[in-house]
Amino acid sequence: MKFTFNRARLSVLSLACMSVVSAHAQSEIMGALAEVVVTASRFSESADTLPYGVSVITAQEIEASGASSVSEAIMKLLGVPGHLDLSGANNYTLDLRGFGSTAGSNQVVVVDGRRLSMQDLSGAGMGDIPIDQVQRIEVLHGSGAVLYGEGATAGVILVTTKAGMGVERHNTAMVSATTGTYGLQEYRTGATVVQDGLSVDISGSDRKLDGHRDNFSSVNNNLGATVQWSNDWLRLGAQSSRSMAHSGLPGGIDQAHYDANPRQANTPSDYGQIKSEISGVFVEAIDGDWQYGLDVGQRTRKMDAYYSGYPISTSSTDTSTGNARVRHTYRSAAYANALTVGVDTESWNSVDYANLKGSSESNGVYVNDDISLLATGTRLSLGLRNESIHKSKAQFSSNVTVDDSPMAWNVGLTQDLGANAQVFGRTGQSYRLANVDEINFVTPGLTLRPQTSRDVELGARWHIASSRVELRWYQSELSNEIAFDDTAIGPNSIYGHAYDGANVNLDATVHRGIELEGHHELTEKVALRLSAATRQAKFSAGTFVGNSIALVPGQTVAVGLEVKPAAGHTVDLSVTQVSSQYVDFANQCSMPAYSTVDARYAYAVKSLELMVGISNLADAKYYTQSYGCTAGVIQGIYPEAGRAVSVSLKLKF
Repeated sequence: MKFTFNRARLSVLSLACMSVVSAHAQSEIMGALAEVVVTASRFSESADTLPYGVSVITAQEIEASGASSVSEAIMKLLGVPGHLDLSGANNYTLDLRGFGSTAGSNQVVVVDGRRLSMQDLSGAGMGDIPIDQVQRIEVLHGSGAVLYGEGATAGVILVTTKAGMGVERHNTAMVSATTGTYGLQEYRTGATVVQDGLSVDISGSDRKLDGHRDNFSSVNNNLGATVQWSNDWLRLGAQSSRSMAHSGLPGGIDQAHYDANPRQANTPSDYGQIKSEISGVFVEAIDGDWQYGLDVGQRTRKMDAYYSGYPISTSSTDTSTGNARVRHTYRSAAYANALTVGVDTESWNSVDYANLKGSSESNGVYVNDDISLLATGTRLSLGLRNESIHKSKAQFSSNVTVDDSPMAWNVGLTQDLGANAQVFGRTGQSYRLANVDEINFVTPGLTLRPQTSRDVELGARWHIASSRVELRWYQSELSNEIAFDDTAIGPNSIYGHAYDGANVNLDATVHRGIELEGHHELTEKVALRLSAATRQAKFSAGTFVGNSIALVPGQTVAVGLEVKPAAGHTVDLSVTQVSSQYVDFANQCSMPAYSTVDARYAYAVKSLELMVGISNLADAKYYTQSYGCTAGVIQGIYPEAGRAVSVSLKLKF
C-alpha cells in the first residue's frame, strides 16, 4: 500500500508540473482568469498568493446546484464526504481530511467572522444557516491552527452571508416555496432595505419533511436580521438570529433489517429538538495601511433528546466569543509586507439533564507575517499562536479538568511560475484537546493527553482564461489522536460492564492524501467542475498498525456539468462517488461504496424562477453513517434517502 501511495504522489507531482507548463504556454493566448479573493486569512486577499488551498463556493453556484444547506453544497460541489448526523433533521457532519467519527472536532466552522464550533459533541449546527442568505463558502484545506486555534487540524469552513459581505447593498426581496417527495414543504423569504449608508437584512424559512424512514419526520425554521452602517472607511453593525429543529430519531439498524426494509425505525418513539439563538456585533475599519476588525458574539443552544419518553440527553449551552485583529501592509519597489496580529477569546458553559455542569475557557494570541519579493514572485509566510485553555466537566462525585497552553506554528512559501501559475508549500504544528463530552468518558484512572499534529502540504495551481486547476498533497503525523474506541474498557466497568468503549488516545496515526480541483468553461453556456481526492488515515504503530481509521473513504470524486441551452434556461448535473470505508479500527466490517446522481433544471423569466430538482436520480440504495461490528456483521446503519423530486417557485423583486 505504501508503494501504491508513493506512486500516486509521483503521478500528482508530474501532473502538477505538466499543468504549470501548459498554463505558462497558454497564458499569453487566453489571458488571465478573474482573481479569486478570499478571507481565510481573516482579511481579504487573493487566493493565488496563499501557501495553502482554499476552495470557494459562490451564491450563484449554490443556487445552480439546488443545495438546501451549507453541508449539502460542500458535499455536492467539493466532493467532501459527509456522515448523517445522529441528531436527525437530515444534518451532516463533514470530514475535510479523514478524521472519521471525530471530524467535527478537528475542523472549525466560522460564520461572518464568529466561531460556530461547539466544545462538546453536538456539532456546529450548520443546518441553522439559511442557504438563501449565504454569499460565499470558503473551505481552508488543512491546518488553520495559527489563525483559528484549537481543533483546526483538518481545516476551516468559513461561511459569509450576504449581510456579512457588507458590499453591493441594494434594495431587494425574495420569496420561494418548495414541495417534493417525502412530504417536503418549505418556504423561504428574505429582504434587504438600504437608505444611504444604512442597510437592514432580514430572512426567514420554514421546512417540514416526513422523512425517508419511519419516525424521521422533521421541522426546521429560522429567523434572522442584520443592521449595519458603512461608509468608505468604516463598517459596523449587529446581527441576531434564532432557529429550531425538531426531528424523529429512528436509530440505527443492523444489516439484516437494512436488507429487509431500510425505511424501518429501530427506535419508533425517540425524538430530539434543538433551539439556538445567536447574536453579535462587528466593526471593520481602514486607515491608510492599517486594517482593523472586531467581532463579539453570543450563542445559546438547548438540546432535548427523548428516548422511550425519558429526557436522558437534555443539555443547555451558552457560548461567548470575541476576536480582535489588526493588519498593517507596506509596499516598496522591491517587496511587500503584511503583518497580522489578533486575539481570540471563548467562554463556553453547559448544563446537562442531571444538572452536571461543563465549561471551557480559551484565550489565544496569534501573529502572522507575509513577506513578498515582488521581482521574483516569492511569498514567505510565518505564523505563531499561543492559546491558554481550561476545560472541566462535573461528575456525580468529582470534577475532571484539563489545563494546557498549546502552541501552533507554520512556515509557508508561495512561488510564481509565470503570470498564471504558482507552486506552494507549508509545514507546521496544530493541536486539539479533548472536548467536554470526551474528558470524563474514559477508562477509569486514565487522563486524555493533548492531540498534536505535524502537518506538511505541497501544491500547485494554475489558471488561464477559461480554466482553473489546483493540486495538493498533504500529510499529518498525529500523536495521541483523540477518538472513541468501542473495544476499550469504559467508565461503566465499575458496574461490571468491562468493554463498553471509551474515549482514548490512539497509537500514532498518519493522515495523508492528494486533492485535485478543477473548473473549465467549455463555452459561455457549458461549464465543467471536478473535485477528486484520495485519502489514507492509518495507524502507524500499536495494536492496529497498518489498519485504517474508521469512517474514512479512500477515494471521493464529484463531477458537475452546468449547461445554459437558451436564455433563462439552466441545467445542472452532479455525480458523486465515495469509496468503501471501514466502520471499526479492527477493519472487520466495511461500508459499501456508493454513487449518486443529482439533476436540476431552472427556468427564469424576469423576476420569476421555476426549479425542478431530482436527487439520487438512479435511486441508489446506500448509507453514509454506521457504527459497530459484531462477528463481522455491520451494526448501526443509518440509511439514506432514495430518489427524491422537488419543485420550487422563487420570486425576486
